[in-house]
Amino acid sequence: MNQPISRISPISASTRRQHLWPRAAVALATVGILSASGLPQLQGTADAATKAMPCEQMFKLKGKPTDPGKLPWANGDAARPEADWDSYGFPNQRQAMDGLTLPDDPAARDKILGKLTLPYKKYAEGTPERVFATYKDYLSRNGNTDTKYGGFGNWLNEAYIEVYGRNPRGEAFHGKVVKDLGLIGPDWICEETVTVTDPDTGKPYTRRFDAVNHRTKEVVEIKSGGNHDSSQAPKDRAFLKDPKYKDYKLRYAFGQQQSQDTARYTESLKKLGGSGRVTTYEHVSTPEAEFKPGKYTAQDTARSIGRGADVVRQSPPNPADMKRQMDRIRAADPEGLRVRGPGGVDFSTLELRYVGKPVKGQGLNYSFSANKVDESSGLGYGGKERAELISDSFFTWLALTPEKFWVNLNPDEPDRVMDKTFGTTDAGRVLLQADLEMKHDYAKDMDPRTGIGKQLFAKLAAENIPCTHGVRNWIVPKPAEVREQNGGLYILDAPLKVNSVPQDFKTPQPNGSCDLTEAQHKRVQELMDTMIVPDIEKKVNTDAKYADLRTVYNARVAAEWIRQQDAKSPTDYHAVINSNKVTDWPLRGKNASWTPTQTYKEYVKSFTEGDYSYPCEKAGRPGTCVAGGVDFSKSPKENVTQAKFTAEHKNLPRTTDISVRAMTDDAENKALLALGGNTAAHTGTGTGGDPTPTPTPTHTGGSGSSTPPATPAPAPSGQGGHRPAPGDQHASGGLANTGTQVATIAGVAVLLVGAGAGLVWLRRRRNGLG
Repeated sequence: MNQPISRISPISASTRRQHLWPRAAVALATVGILSASGLPQLQGTADAATKAMPCEQMFKLKGKPTDPGKLPWANGDAARPEADWDSYGFPNQRQAMDGLTLPDDPAARDKILGKLTLPYKKYAEGTPERVFATYKDYLSRNGNTDTKYGGFGNWLNEAYIEVYGRNPRGEAFHGKVVKDLGLIGPDWICEETVTVTDPDTGKPYTRRFDAVNHRTKEVVEIKSGGNHDSSQAPKDRAFLKDPKYKDYKLRYAFGQQQSQDTARYTESLKKLGGSGRVTTYEHVSTPEAEFKPGKYTAQDTARSIGRGADVVRQSPPNPADMKRQMDRIRAADPEGLRVRGPGGVDFSTLELRYVGKPVKGQGLNYSFSANKVDESSGLGYGGKERAELISDSFFTWLALTPEKFWVNLNPDEPDRVMDKTFGTTDAGRVLLQADLEMKHDYAKDMDPRTGIGKQLFAKLAAENIPCTHGVRNWIVPKPAEVREQNGGLYILDAPLKVNSVPQDFKTPQPNGSCDLTEAQHKRVQELMDTMIVPDIEKKVNTDAKYADLRTVYNARVAAEWIRQQDAKSPTDYHAVINSNKVTDWPLRGKNASWTPTQTYKEYVKSFTEGDYSYPCEKAGRPGTCVAGGVDFSKSPKENVTQAKFTAEHKNLPRTTDISVRAMTDDAENKALLALGGNTAAHTGTGTGGDPTPTPTPTHTGGSGSSTPPATPAPAPSGQGGHRPAPGDQHASGGLANTGTQVATIAGVAVLLVGAGAGLVWLRRRRNGLG
């Protein structure tokens, strides 16, 4: 049954189905897939072994062992080449229960749990009874309170599902490393226990290593994540100090980049062992949970779709909750078995970078990117809010006709700030706020007392130019670099540009007018174009203050590409496109009460009173200057050639493909992560209508087209001029207005699922992928 498209979100969503458990709604979120890249030939399990045995026997492998001198760690620390990064599967059927929920209210919760009796093992694995009874058992052992996890949802993800999957994941990665590196033959023994003694204390230890080769005198510790087992630290130190192992080398193999804490630990071992006895190797590979989805799976569908957005769904809303989550996870994982989770992602940088072919009824593959951070950074929160902004913006760009995409901060036009409907959306808010932010930045750069402004006014004074004219600055897209391939679209780069032209206005400025000759006007603009504008443009493309603008623009690019595909053949978004209905994607959270008037008033205050003040010869009045605008009415794109794409982004298709199934390291840019999924089962055709609607014309005023929008953008608005004071060059003037219209933009779309009437959401990549 198709559901109306509501918005893109990895959070929970209201569902129209009635499940067996009252009030235990299934959260609609991106769900996992049975990995196509598992290791079916690795039929043994290391953890199940009761004694050491040859690695090839344990994992049922055959072949020729790798020459010791050709192992990646033979010459010191090493990392797997990006071209070899891949993924592997591990079984965790409990993942299929991740959509199960319980009411937060203790009374309502206990009403459901009261129907169950202990012990929980009487209930079959894979049933809601087993999950709820297990949670009931946990509560019964903790005074019927959950102070540790703070609720069923956290317990379900962090304890019931993730902890359960640690051993299978570790065993699968163990077998993968053995196979990939060729640690086979009679000399390589897996799960061998050695006895060591710390000569400084005389204390004996037993230490089990994942692989041992007594002929080459190497022991190997394998971790699927980037963390070490803190409980083994004294044993490792004793091993390195024990005289009988003085010729042995300790090799650490990780599946992810080492955490900062682990890097410090391995560095300490290197110093202790000396002579290159300790080396680290990062065998980068992404784990993919293998399970059969069912009625209690988060996305509630039997389709094969990805788990890359799980980390978004599990991202706490604020730093305090993030810290509590990380403290719980670390306390529950002394063995270092976990892999990177929400704490390793800077969600403020989340962007859409890929969307697959939108085949009606089959969902849409998508991929995001985000900056990778160490889990100790305290980041990792805000993922849901960020994804919601992307999702809502994407649907706003689809639903509204392009002539509504304009914002206009002009002190002379208080009644034309922006389209009324556009002003009820976060996409509209972001554009207007970015316009105002740019005006403030322009004012700062024009300050004649410091930095660029001081340099500018020094040049003006040297050329006897008394002041600067008013200008209009606005943001437009530069040609976006994309690659359409195999029916999908990669956004490789989507830069923004700042334009600047002279502009007059009627609203009085605090510093009066500036009368210049035509030659002086030309020279002033020339200096601004070479000194001020480049700095503003750099901020727009890199500063965190404009991150929302860049994110919204990428969603615009994505939505326009979907428009183009829908014009060729109806997609799941056909009923949304040009519907001019955006009530499902309103202003949310802390911005729910925002209005365009608020931003306009802030702008007028800045324009008439100034952002800063300093002595000015003209009656000592404070002075300031700002200008701005955002104009997405044209969004040119450049589809790079196959040769260039292959040469410069050869690893991108593989990274993107993996990211649809699980969050993965980005082989294009080691500072990034890629995470995605598929929108199957939640991209219906809207509220009713023909299941196979006839395509309707879409606007064509972008994507390289020179056709103007159907409705003209507001006229350019003015911006204050600047008058230097004698001895202390002075910027005067005010904020300019801007007319902006967002017409067609070439790009990519992403969809995810969230709350409301049945949400659909998106994923994407960024930087290194674009």
